[in-house]
Amino acid sequence: MSSPHRVTVRVPATTANLGPGFDCIGFALDIWNETTVELGPFAFEIAGEGESTLPKDARNLVVTGVVTAFRAAGLTPPEFSYACRNAIPSGSGLGSSSASIVTGLLAGAAFADHRLSTHDLLELAASIEGHPDNVAPAILGGCQIGVRHEGKWFTDEVKLPPGLKAVIFLPERSAKGSTIETRMALAPEVSRSDAVYNIGRAAMLVNALSTQNLDALRIATEDRLHQPARTALFPYLNRLIKAALDAGAHGAFLSGAGPAVLALATRREMTVAYEMTEAARLFGLSGKTRVVEPSSKGGYVVKAE
Repeated sequence: MSSPHRVTVRVPATTANLGPGFDCIGFALDIWNETTVELGPFAFEIAGEGESTLPKDARNLVVTGVVTAFRAAGLTPPEFSYACRNAIPSGSGLGSSSASIVTGLLAGAAFADHRLSTHDLLELAASIEGHPDNVAPAILGGCQIGVRHEGKWFTDEVKLPPGLKAVIFLPERSAKGSTIETRMALAPEVSRSDAVYNIGRAAMLVNALSTQNLDALRIATEDRLHQPARTALFPYLNRLIKAALDAGAHGAFLSGAGPAVLALATRREMTVAYEMTEAARLFGLSGKTRVVEPSSKGGYVVKAE
């Protein structure tokens, strides 16, 4: 079979941390980027999210993923043109960088006629991103726990309750901070009491999701490792979390490194969305709210021709 000259890939958004699961747990969302990569002179087009802000040269993470896949196959990549139709907001805490990395890896592997196992994809993607909480669900779909053991990344799936919805409040761009900035806000060390606090809640979070014990999520999505420090960058966070919980959400947290705030609901999701938006308005913060479902499907090649 000859190698393709055009490949189209779809990859979902993701939300990471889920409160206490810092850098190790996340799930895929039904929001998708679709990218077509074609052999030919280099060109880069973006339509939709990130059209005016994302790089359109070799710095784009889709290109990084393609080059990484070719190198994994022991090959030198030829020139490609890229056409991206992005629905995942960039710099939002919804995994846009991970989606770009996974997009490039899947497209590059298809062009190089090089089969990358799920483990290969995870290793390569996490080596670029630095941690697996977004890339694992972007690859595999669903809710994934990612840990490193003896120099390798491992994942395990957590079954999400049926009917679970993600209610997302996304502030205007003026409220955004880069992942680097939000990481710099974190202390290099944590106290034993804060570590114990998060260990217990991360364990409760996984158990609550897998056993559909939704009442436990209110406590299980609490955090002391990253959210308190990030409230300096996103001072609206605690108000939106409280508004979501008071409106009937089961749990709420900063999505990834922010600035998006995400609430988990199986009922009254439109009320939760309204109350989060109203809390933001009273705080003087503009933005938009949307309700989406988790995605059980990860990134995939739509067409190779």
